[in-house]
Amino acid sequence: MSRREALLSAALVFVVALVVRAWAASQITFPRPEDVAYYVGVARNLVEGRGLVTDAIWSFQTPPLSFPRPAFEVWLPLPSLLVAVPMLFLGTTFAAAQVSSVFVGSLVCVLAWRLAADVAASRSMPVGRARTFAVGVGLACAVYLPLILASAQPDSTMPFALLTLLACVLMARIERTGAHLADVLLLGLLFGLAALTRNEAVWLALTWAIVALALARRHALEPVLEPTPEPRFWHTRSDRRFGRWFLLVAPAAIVAMVVFGPWAYRDWLAFGSPFPGQALTNALSLDGRDIFAWEVEPTVGRYLAAGLPMLLELRWTGFVHNVMNVLVYLGLPLSLVGVLGLPRVFRGARSPVEPLRPLVLFSVLTFLVACLVFPVSTTWGTFLHAAGAIHVLLVISALLTLDRVILWVGRRRGWTRPVAWLGPAFGIAGCLLFSFALLVSDGGAARETRVRYEALAWALEQGGAGVVLSDEPGPVITDFPIWLAEATRHTTLALPNEPPSSVLSLAAAFDPPARLLVVGATNEGVWPAAILSGAPGSECFVPIPLPDSPDHPGALDDILAFRIRCL
Repeated sequence: MSRREALLSAALVFVVALVVRAWAASQITFPRPEDVAYYVGVARNLVEGRGLVTDAIWSFQTPPLSFPRPAFEVWLPLPSLLVAVPMLFLGTTFAAAQVSSVFVGSLVCVLAWRLAADVAASRSMPVGRARTFAVGVGLACAVYLPLILASAQPDSTMPFALLTLLACVLMARIERTGAHLADVLLLGLLFGLAALTRNEAVWLALTWAIVALALARRHALEPVLEPTPEPRFWHTRSDRRFGRWFLLVAPAAIVAMVVFGPWAYRDWLAFGSPFPGQALTNALSLDGRDIFAWEVEPTVGRYLAAGLPMLLELRWTGFVHNVMNVLVYLGLPLSLVGVLGLPRVFRGARSPVEPLRPLVLFSVLTFLVACLVFPVSTTWGTFLHAAGAIHVLLVISALLTLDRVILWVGRRRGWTRPVAWLGPAFGIAGCLLFSFALLVSDGGAARETRVRYEALAWALEQGGAGVVLSDEPGPVITDFPIWLAEATRHTTLALPNEPPSSVLSLAAAFDPPARLLVVGATNEGVWPAAILSGAPGSECFVPIPLPDSPDHPGALDDILAFRIRCL
């Protein structure tokens, strides 16, 4: 492929992806789920000069528990920093926040095209067929629903996918051409940026450690890390595999630590530890709402007391969720073809240097850890937000599978003309059908959520629940603290899935105390059933009606408000 043809192909994929994502962003006018609102809210606070702070405390396991609350005790800052850039020029709106995610998501499709071109070359595809396959993968990713949805919602999914694909493409190039110091240092930069995006960056770094070990064993690098043709101290002997592996891994690790180090130091100052402690505590969750624990915190004893049958059931539930809900459902029909064809696709590589190997290793590591170590948290989005690059792998797998099927049919039917376009055409058409139908539905859900919280903000400012919220100094306890904080610009606390006595303890722990509880009537946890059933302590929660918004009548029919007494 000539340089001019490569640039035109990349530009075509980028423009199509950009147009599709811009349209999708225009349909989704409210940050769903709540983590999106968190990233956007922190970016807005940063642009407004308040710093990296949030108005919502949704986790109580990391001190200090006070306002203004330092942001990112569990999540990481790079997505908010990316969101803040367009906000500086376009204003602190959700539409402005979507600009960075739309752009990054479009670049992911270009990287999918690049990786597919490498795959085609490794399989010695004819030029025309290779060109069609690579461009087909890029265009299929451009209209693939899981990637579109993640691009319309500015959170960690697309930045992490971009950094993961860049790292995997670079690892494959190092396998193919040999390592130079610049390549290894660039990998370290990518690892550091990925670590500022998601905690799963550790599996990306582990992937490189495994790939580097394979390189050292194959004696693929002679000399190792060659900036000059003359021997230097890093030119290890061929029988010292560990030395070659260390020289491939150590420079990348040093650069990654230099990039991530300032943020770890900030966390040390803000939270007393450079490590995301709750990210590890989440492994002990027995219910997704354990992340909101106040008095009943997840512990090893509580976890083991659940018994082996329940622990196995949690892992099976997490496995099914990750396969079906994350990887298959939203990407049908292409995702199903990709999942079924993935084992054969990887085994079918002709080249000893497989471009998909790093991405497959990362995908397997991330999937297994999510299912086995974080089986409960993964049902609340842990694997979902780390799976952007894995969706690209599924698209490549699907189009390779379709390409192989079409070749087989062509031989059986005696076709004399190439029909390599059939596979990409089927994949793109299937993606278009599902993507545009479901995007309209998802846009409707986003608008419904926006209307509900606009109506709630209006009701609380009009004296609903017996208080004008702008005059209320204490935080509000609610089951959706980030959404309410963003809608009202008032401080909020997450509602623990615990008895009324625990919520009273939470309300009294702040100065001034929380005196208002807002909860959805359809909440599936302890609340509001604990109050409505007369549980001990429920007498301290007095129901108060919310006024109906004239602009959005009926929007608050499923919202309950309570005045908190007994403090």
